[in-house]
Amino acid sequence: MILLTGATGTVGSALLRRLTAAGAPVRCLVRDPRRLGDQRVRVQIALGDLANPPSFRHALRGVDTVVHLAASIRDQPLASIEELNAMATLRLVRAAERRGARRFVFFSAMGATHHSRTRFFRAKALAREAVESSSLETTIFSPSIVYAPGDPWLTLLERFSYLPAIPISGSGRALYQPIWAEDVADCVVAAMAAGGARRRSFELAGPDTLSYDDVVRTAMRPTGRRRPLVHVPLPAVRRSLQLLRRLLGQKVFATWDEAELMEEPMTTRRGTADAERLGVRPLAMASVLGGT
Repeated sequence: MILLTGATGTVGSALLRRLTAAGAPVRCLVRDPRRLGDQRVRVQIALGDLANPPSFRHALRGVDTVVHLAASIRDQPLASIEELNAMATLRLVRAAERRGARRFVFFSAMGATHHSRTRFFRAKALAREAVESSSLETTIFSPSIVYAPGDPWLTLLERFSYLPAIPISGSGRALYQPIWAEDVADCVVAAMAAGGARRRSFELAGPDTLSYDDVVRTAMRPTGRRRPLVHVPLPAVRRSLQLLRRLLGQKVFATWDEAELMEEPMTTRRGTADAERLGVRPLAMASVLGGT
């Protein structure tokens, strides 16, 4: 039995389709089963979430492999970024050990360290340490920006394209190697099938190195709307988003923590080597999204 967290996310939904198509027994830890769509009749469902550690006990019953994709890049009403990423991962790892699981697959973030500028990256670094120190077989993926047509991030950018100019938080110069969620899911399936060393790690990157400005321009091409990019100084972005958060709460379109991530570079000198080692040749972002 595979326990999958984050099954309704950008990578999770792509991975879940592959697992169920292959006939793998999957249990999904979810708050709302309806978000699984037609996959909900193909999996076992465990109600719960990262902010509810007692829900892990039932979710892990009879589980051999945990695939932990769930994460949060903003504070939630009942838990912080640190609790939802670092502490929840530690608790899930320890619960998996107690329940007799054999393998733990975890998604970190490329370049995440204790000294990263953002809370999310620092929390991911702590979470990775918790996984690496466990007694389980571990596989850790550290991707650059992961995207898919229609995902929340690209949808927000598409909405911005209706404005006279597209606002960009900060300099727009941070570099990324965007990788398509479908390619990421293929890498996970290949790694799970291959087995191998007790401790494995992979950096997942697409074939192109793009600045954030380049990423936005690439995402806008399919819309056919050409808009200038306007860079907003970070102090102004922070004040504006913090005010909106106080006014709108969870309904705000972006938080300061999310905006600050656009200043965190996510590149590797290895390029696509790790993905190719798993038999996957990632597509360029422009090829996936189309446009001219």
